[in-house]
Amino acid sequence: MCYNNAMKKLLAYFKPYKKQSLLGPLFKLLEATFELLVPFVVGLIVDKGLGARVDGGYPNADVPFILAMCGVLAAFGLFGFLFSVIAQYFAARAATGVSADIRLDLFKKIQSLSERDVDRLGTATLLTRMTGDIDRFQSGVNLALRLFLRSPFIVFGAMFTAFLIDPSSLGAFALTIGVLALVVYAVMFACMPLYKRAQENLDLVLLSTRENLSGARVLRAFCREDSERELFERRNGALTERRKFVGALAAITSPLTCALVNGGIILLLYTGALRVDGGALSQGSVIALYNLMGQILIELVKLANLIVTVTKAAACGGRIEAVLNRQPSLQYKENTPKEPSGAFIRFDNVSLRYTDGAEPALENVSFAVSRGQTVGIIGGTGAGKSSLVNLIPHFYDVSEGQVCVDGVNVQDRELQDYLREKVAIVPQKAVLFKGTVRENLLWGKKTATDDELWLALQRAQAAEFVQEKGGLDAPVEQGGKNFSGGQKQRLTVARALVREPEILILDDSSSALDYATDAALRAALATLDTTTFIVSQRASSVRNAHIIVTLDDGKTAGIGTHEELMQSCEVYREIYFSQYQDGKGGARA
Repeated sequence: MCYNNAMKKLLAYFKPYKKQSLLGPLFKLLEATFELLVPFVVGLIVDKGLGARVDGGYPNADVPFILAMCGVLAAFGLFGFLFSVIAQYFAARAATGVSADIRLDLFKKIQSLSERDVDRLGTATLLTRMTGDIDRFQSGVNLALRLFLRSPFIVFGAMFTAFLIDPSSLGAFALTIGVLALVVYAVMFACMPLYKRAQENLDLVLLSTRENLSGARVLRAFCREDSERELFERRNGALTERRKFVGALAAITSPLTCALVNGGIILLLYTGALRVDGGALSQGSVIALYNLMGQILIELVKLANLIVTVTKAAACGGRIEAVLNRQPSLQYKENTPKEPSGAFIRFDNVSLRYTDGAEPALENVSFAVSRGQTVGIIGGTGAGKSSLVNLIPHFYDVSEGQVCVDGVNVQDRELQDYLREKVAIVPQKAVLFKGTVRENLLWGKKTATDDELWLALQRAQAAEFVQEKGGLDAPVEQGGKNFSGGQKQRLTVARALVREPEILILDDSSSALDYATDAALRAALATLDTTTFIVSQRASSVRNAHIIVTLDDGKTAGIGTHEELMQSCEVYREIYFSQYQDGKGGARA
């Protein structure tokens, strides 16, 4: 039932393609009409053109009539072919257009989802729905537009035509069609949930593939090829077995359809022969009835395949609809009143839980930052450093408290454009896109000049190696794999600096830099008129910050300058002395 509802909701995407969606089936019906007339013409050729006799021989054959009827059959074939091509054109236009619109909306929906939503759904699942699920849905739509009216029209049209030729043959036709309808419906009902589970197995296979490709070096370094291969074999085996089962179940439909229709043909020929022998039915009428039953056989086989394909499309449509209907978890507020405060950025008793019932990643964090200050965020692994800075651009919703920028809650809807335009963040994992250095830097500011790009590169300590690699038009391979880890980090810092942000967030973005380059980078950043957050596990990176927030298991262990924390915060002292021999900055060997 949920798949039917999903398909109904997806029907809204057909509105811009009403003409194509109507003309495709219409021309298929015109083609089918000519096809239904063929048995009549063949019957006329036998009865009138050949002058058939029961004892054989055709002494009264009307050659001109036969040739005329052959011309009619040729005309039927030509017009049928023409209408079929036109129908295919309109069906393809509608199917590809609908799929393109769905893919675009699905991409927009994924972009609107919060970090938490993407984590819950999984990137492998989202990739499957963007690619394989939409492709299957498109195939189902294309086939349905061509056959969902044509096949039933042929089936019931052939039955009605048979009734006109010989009313007593209606029983054989009705019995055959009724039994086949039950078989097809039973197979469809059984296959639909199985196709959904098969797609879920495909998600796991893609997850293994993605993890192994992105983590190939780690995989080899830890000699995990065999275990990962076994995991992939299990997941791939489960997918194969499920698809084999559902494929076998669906494959029963075609031979069963043939068997039932051929049984109907045998019954029809047997009763027809008896009636011809008794003079109640002509030979041409029997041939016409046989051809009509043959048409039903062909169309029911097509209809069975259509049901299987549409069943797959419905399962995929349900998966697509689940993402389209998912509401982003980020909450927004309308017209949040501005609170007068001397602080530019303020955390008020902020707590954060990633899932309901989970342990808090942050708990009761409060501090204030003035415009232009540098804030250091330091703490052990898992202390909540990244969680804290990700609240400033509203990547996550706070569970309690509030985060304010310039006196306005970051959840205020009107503040979102300001946050996206004025906040630049350099994430822990340096992300570069395939293209050139220039194209990657222009993500920060589309209208930036070459001088602005080079200035950002100089401040990020990246100008020298960019020049060596060919300048701004130097190629960047996928993921920036033609750059070292430290070079990628400096390029992402330059990309952020190109924006000339009011708020700059560096989330452990110098972890791959040597101490000298890190110091030069911090010195360059100190000259900027920006409010900067530096997340680091190096005490040297945050030592000169105006405010240092020390986190311990999601709680603030201390807030102040380096000198103040050295006096009052044991956690900060432990971090500092673990990296220095003494309180004067002598580095450990």
